[in-house]
Amino acid sequence: MVCHDNESVKFFYDISKKNISETWQTKDFVVVSLGLLVCAFVIFANILVMLAIFMNRRFHYPIYYLLGNLAAADLFSGISYMYLMFHTGPWTSKLSVSQWFVRQSLIDTSLTASVINLMAIALERHQTIFTMQLHSKMTNHRVVLLIIGIWLIAIVLGLVPSMGWSCVCNTMECSNMAPLYSRSYLVFWAVLNLLTFTIMVAVYTRIFVYVRRKSHRMSQHTSQIKHKETVVNLMKTVVMILGCFVVCWTPGLVLLLLDGSCESCDVLTYEKFFLVLAECNSFMNPIIYSYRDKDMRHTFKRILCFPCVGSQQEGEHSGVRFNTLEQERRRRVLQESWVARRARDADGAPATGGRLVLKEAEHMLDYTES
Repeated sequence: MVCHDNESVKFFYDISKKNISETWQTKDFVVVSLGLLVCAFVIFANILVMLAIFMNRRFHYPIYYLLGNLAAADLFSGISYMYLMFHTGPWTSKLSVSQWFVRQSLIDTSLTASVINLMAIALERHQTIFTMQLHSKMTNHRVVLLIIGIWLIAIVLGLVPSMGWSCVCNTMECSNMAPLYSRSYLVFWAVLNLLTFTIMVAVYTRIFVYVRRKSHRMSQHTSQIKHKETVVNLMKTVVMILGCFVVCWTPGLVLLLLDGSCESCDVLTYEKFFLVLAECNSFMNPIIYSYRDKDMRHTFKRILCFPCVGSQQEGEHSGVRFNTLEQERRRRVLQESWVARRARDADGAPATGGRLVLKEAEHMLDYTES
């Protein structure tokens, strides 16, 4: 077996029959311009999210730490993709093999970290809702370990091709989309991400079914309008989360599977556009998981010096609300009312009725505002 570590990148591109433009063409300008525009928005949106979580003490809870880590992963994704934009097109032929692996490893690591973070948030929401808690009982130490674990997995998966799972020593296995990557690795990476997507679908579907069932039980204590809003808003949020993931990732994953399993398939025509589409998921995450949170929007306005006077129409952004301060305030009011009721109990008997009222009200808070 002969390894071609000292060969140029063009050597592998010629084997895969992937053309490297010698001069800048219209398609190259369009792809790079669109890519840089997406990168700029990704970097801006995720820096905004991280600043909001850091500045506002209301967000110092496990779910927001995971949300901040998701923003960090997407920020890294934007930076990595910007690096790619400045090392693509005619610039590709000037790269060494090691430089090409660095370029691709940054993209793989960042996108993998984003996907794993999405799954971690889905699992956290599942655990919180099914245990009827206002906040997760996960300690800060465990959150830090989880975040470290996410990045370790992402880094390892990003470095796997450069550590040997490539076609440098077996040019017959070279893929078309990533000429130095082995076809088998592309299939592995695509299947792994599709499996993650399937888990997310299952988790959010179970959450929706559970909350809808609880909403039916709670309907006797709430108005029919409130009950309907709860179900509809949750459905909208679930559809947005899953729909965004499907739209942004499915085309690219399908291309990877085709490239790894079908040698005669033409996968290069829309390759770069699908890569830009996958990158769009990195700026959709802050919108779905953060912008729909009322407290997060207020923090964004303060950071951006947005006028806080005048009309403040919040609309109906009541999708995934990650345990806001308003919920805590209402819960405290309920608890104080229950304490006062016990104080008025002259004979010292347990205020069972107060407990039941408190318990029922807390359930309503958990399932009508989540």
